[in-house]
Amino acid sequence: MLSHHKERHRTERIGWLRAAVLGANDGILSTASLVVGVAAAHGPHNSILVAGIAGLVAGSMSMAAGEYVSVHSQADTEQADLNRERAELKADVAGEHRELAAIYVTRGLDSVLAEQVATQLMAHDALGAHARDELGISSTLSARPMQAAFTSAGSFAAGAALPLAMAAISPDVNLIPLVSGTSLLFLAFLGGLAAHAGGAGVMTGAVRVTFWGALAMAITAGVGALFGTAAGV
Repeated sequence: MLSHHKERHRTERIGWLRAAVLGANDGILSTASLVVGVAAAHGPHNSILVAGIAGLVAGSMSMAAGEYVSVHSQADTEQADLNRERAELKADVAGEHRELAAIYVTRGLDSVLAEQVATQLMAHDALGAHARDELGISSTLSARPMQAAFTSAGSFAAGAALPLAMAAISPDVNLIPLVSGTSLLFLAFLGGLAAHAGGAGVMTGAVRVTFWGALAMAITAGVGALFGTAAGV
């Protein structure tokens, strides 16, 4: 009797990990940039906090809606492909068997073994075999719209809360450097953590996200200062 050894692979968490990292990264970066931009325009402290809170709420809702629509579109496409495959199996099971066997031949099996594998897998779960090996659809990587939406919204709000909290406790004179500096540290930590979870280089992930975060905040601060000066604030 064959024993079953359960292994954990990083691809099993790619769905929620992608949404969580994207949401937290956007939450930190967009809120920090918004706070820094308003502060650079010499906005009063209350206005800076209101802008940050509005950015947190609007960003969370935007991330949830965007992720839901995007991932739901993927789920609709997967379902349409599965429905078509189900109809093809019903109309021509022999042809679908030959198609599946041919796939296994292209992957390195000899024709006899490929026929045997196709026969056994189709007897067990014909649609599942074609979904996985012909369409590339699996339970691990399948689209989950609600999971993606809630994960993105929650992670965005959590990320946005970090620079917003720093803005709330920072004195006006040091607000820009404190919010910018701590936000870059948060981004570096997040980038490194995401890279580690995905099996990539920690330093590369940290540097990459920190660079783009610094660039975004610098540009936003420059625009805020320019318009603040132009408005005579």
